[in-house]
Amino acid sequence: MEALVVRRLGDPTLAPGSEASPFAEISRDYPVPELSSPTAVRVRVAATSLNFATFLQVQGKYQERPPLPFVPGSDYAGVVDAVGPGVRRFRSGDRVCSFTGLGSFAEFIVAEEKELFLVPEGCDLIAAGALPVAFGTSHVALVHRAQLKAGQLQISLSATHQSILRPSAGVEVGQPNIGSLHALNLGEADAPNQASVATRTRSMAATASVWAASVEAGPLVLLVLGAAGGVGVSAVQIGKVCGAVVIAVARGPEKLQYLQSIGADHVIDSSKDNIIESAKFFLKARGLKGVDVLYDPVGGKLTQDSLKLLKWGAHILVIGFASGDVPIIRANVALVKAHLAFAALRDRKAVGKVMIVMDASVKSRL
Repeated sequence: MEALVVRRLGDPTLAPGSEASPFAEISRDYPVPELSSPTAVRVRVAATSLNFATFLQVQGKYQERPPLPFVPGSDYAGVVDAVGPGVRRFRSGDRVCSFTGLGSFAEFIVAEEKELFLVPEGCDLIAAGALPVAFGTSHVALVHRAQLKAGQLQISLSATHQSILRPSAGVEVGQPNIGSLHALNLGEADAPNQASVATRTRSMAATASVWAASVEAGPLVLLVLGAAGGVGVSAVQIGKVCGAVVIAVARGPEKLQYLQSIGADHVIDSSKDNIIESAKFFLKARGLKGVDVLYDPVGGKLTQDSLKLLKWGAHILVIGFASGDVPIIRANVALVKAHLAFAALRDRKAVGKVMIVMDASVKSRL
């Protein structure tokens, strides 16, 4: 079978087979993988993604360094070629997708039955091959770590020094107008202390400040850096499905136009715009106070600047460091503003996922 084999670590942009290239010359002599267990499935790969992790892996800069030689590649989609005797969910001819640590840059790959997902009707294999890593990463980060949910509203409490008060009975937090506020009501069990409490309350009102709370409800704000890359595009789309206001940062007008077409509420060109000023202008125009979730696959100065936009209690989702610069997040920022969450190519013109199509007959709507 055909396979792209890394024979040495090096620059993955060099043509396979050249003297300096990390890749051996592509041949059809690489052995077809055998079924490794009764529940193993062999898939003929139709399309596989080129991910930033693969780019780093070929250079030897990824956190996991497989022994040489190896076949790189992570998420893929294809058609079931053979199944083990214990396989129950799939049969030859089924369309599937999955992800792996290594091996998808080849004509065939073997996976366990439990690792495969059936590709639904209406979804082509090229689109399915772009799904597992990018959308899986963003779904875990946004839905599981940042807890974004469809229809979610941000409830914030602001205080003024007027009175220690509570909402009236029966008033639900989150209503646009919570109605009048009444002094703290005590139950029957507290009756013996009501006189002293009343005395203390009058004294406080006369000599010091007391509190009032107002409730504001609004959508969560998601800021996506590197929004035109694979994980960035998926983050924008998942953010919109969850009802967030999405600010997308990318480089160049074509990428910004695409991000607007998939639902981004505000786009910023990081190659020429002042990110802080642009984002603040948009937030002020929409009556929003700051960013609730920062989705960051970039790192570097872009991260440092974006921290200035965070609200108190914001989530910082550390996805990766495509800039090559691991940012230093000052402890006082994390203390005052943020919850940190970690998820585990050079400048390019492509928007979204770069796909390697193994079968010329496979068509896509992408």
